[in-house]
Amino acid sequence: MIEPKHIKNFDFKIENTPVGTICHYWVELITDGMNSSISIPMMVARGAHDGPVLGVTAAVHGNELNGIPVIQRLFSEIEVEQLSGIIVGIPVVNVPAFDRRKRRFNDGVDLNHIMPGKKDGNISQVYAYRFFDKIAQHFDYLLDLHTASMGRVNSYYVRADMKHPVTKKLAMLQNAQIIVHNPPSDGTLRGASDEKDIPAITLEVGNPNTFQNKMIKSGIIGIHNVLSFLEMIDEPIIEPKVPTVQCRRSFWMYTDVGGLLRVHANLMDRVKKGEVVASIRDIFGNLIKDYHAPEDGIVIGKSVSPVNQTGGRILHIGIER
Repeated sequence: MIEPKHIKNFDFKIENTPVGTICHYWVELITDGMNSSISIPMMVARGAHDGPVLGVTAAVHGNELNGIPVIQRLFSEIEVEQLSGIIVGIPVVNVPAFDRRKRRFNDGVDLNHIMPGKKDGNISQVYAYRFFDKIAQHFDYLLDLHTASMGRVNSYYVRADMKHPVTKKLAMLQNAQIIVHNPPSDGTLRGASDEKDIPAITLEVGNPNTFQNKMIKSGIIGIHNVLSFLEMIDEPIIEPKVPTVQCRRSFWMYTDVGGLLRVHANLMDRVKKGEVVASIRDIFGNLIKDYHAPEDGIVIGKSVSPVNQTGGRILHIGIER
């Protein structure tokens, strides 16, 4: 068991971890209303040889949990004496939301919409700023692990700026089912990192509030592929068994009436323009409306919650290249 070290007053430097060791830390970011520390957990593996710094983060949304065992398993498998460079794992970024088993920060703000935060902002902006300033901006590469939100399910897919050659390579190494092109400058941790010339991708690894062994295994394979590509470990890259579907863009379909929603399309289905993909019924079972695919595309994610108010999500559709 590795005894964690407590770092006060946000005073943390990755390079202070001794060469050839794995260390665990609690790094204070902010203090609460009783002036008690709110600290994030950090795992650092510093190899015996020089190399890049790879950051792997999870739970930027507090109920997105699959990334936690991915990072734990990664660190249990690392042989630091054979490692070149440094791996930094943050199993929970959004600690206040994680403690409450909620998606958003404790002021109701989505942390992944306000990165890199604001030094003199409100509570969520300051939290985001200190995380990015003290930790994330010191990475050379970033893999940010997410899942679907409440009431939805996802395929295993990646968001990346596919016009950037390095982020494109990081995305292709994940052996994901789908990759969606997403440019930076969108307030996400990935986008804020890209703006700092830190190649970064978002991995959508399954569903919220649960551990899914198959998704966790897929996430591990992708990270090992990245470590091999960056020459941080000496292992062969595992090629995908099925070619990854590349999408130039994606969008959500939304309801315009409320009722009981049934989505007919499944994950990874290819839908045709005009095809009925979902239906809304009233509480008596009467059909209110069918919803049709507006374009040809592939199903990336879907709603699984039957109770759907006006403006609720239906399907996440990717438009292939």
